Amino acid sequence: MHTTRSSFINSTFGLYKFLFLLFILQSYNSQASTLMTTPPILQKGDTIAILATARKNLDDNLKPAIDLLHSWGLEVVIGNTIGLDENQLAGTDEQRAADFQKQLDNPNIKGIWCVKGGYGTVRMVDLLDFTKFKQSPKWIIGFSDVTVLHNHLNTLGYKSIHGIMPVTTARASKEAVESLKIALFGNQLSYQIAPDPMNRMGTATGELVGGNLSILYSLLGSQSAIDCTDKILFIEDLDEYLYHIDRMMINLKRNGCLESIKGIIVGSMSDMKDNDIPWGKNAVQIIEDVTKTYNIPVLYSFPAGHIRDNRALILGSKVTLNVAENSSSVVFE
Repeated sequence: MHTTRSSFINSTFGLYKFLFLLFILQSYNSQASTLMTTPPILQKGDTIAILATARKNLDDNLKPAIDLLHSWGLEVVIGNTIGLDENQLAGTDEQRAADFQKQLDNPNIKGIWCVKGGYGTVRMVDLLDFTKFKQSPKWIIGFSDVTVLHNHLNTLGYKSIHGIMPVTTARASKEAVESLKIALFGNQLSYQIAPDPMNRMGTATGELVGGNLSILYSLLGSQSAIDCTDKILFIEDLDEYLYHIDRMMINLKRNGCLESIKGIIVGSMSDMKDNDIPWGKNAVQIIEDVTKTYNIPVLYSFPAGHIRDNRALILGSKVTLNVAENSSSVVFE
């Protein structure tokens, strides 16, 4: 009886030990699966491809961007989509996807710099195969409509850069240009931001996700939609009706995104429009109204978006957001 009882105790203890170890292993695997892959930082002599994923680029306005990359010691390849004309778009969906795929698969290309936004990236993203990209990751750079690629890459576990594009280089601020260089060459990004009366104080740490609000809204429910859980959400937008901003924010809320985030960074909300009967709030007030029930820090007037001072953000990176009365900060790890 004693031997049987001891064997039972030992076997039960062994089972609990096994289950505990299994739990630890599963937790480790779960955490490991959420780690974002950082593409290799750039070195002098590396090559960047400039191409179009959305709106066409027929103007000879790439010299400032090419000169900038050369000044950084980088080489430049111009994609086949530059100069293509398919109504508003830079060629057909298949042509834009093929050009992007070519540069995506080329291990000698260390970054793809999308020439401009507009609309159209979502039409070709499902034609792309990221198999070779996963073997040789590279930086995808841009903003606005490029948010489609940023969010799709985030779901795959890869970081990307929200920043100026070739067509905006000539009019970009010195700080915006320098921030892109810092991000690409692996130096630490850190921003000190002046106070804004709308700010909501607090500190939060989490993975930075987001981009253009209209694009985030349009991707909800698709395989490119981001998981907002425990993230710091960045949003910006341009040329929208104010009630559209309200609708998009309410949709984020109803989809559970606002319920699960740790903080919000609001970039520029530029050139907003209103109806003959006013909505009654500006874009920032709309965001505040929709998010006011959440006990999270919110930083307004961050210099990023459709403005000259469009500072680079490494989406997928862990950041610490500190919103304080006299000065706020966003520090990348």
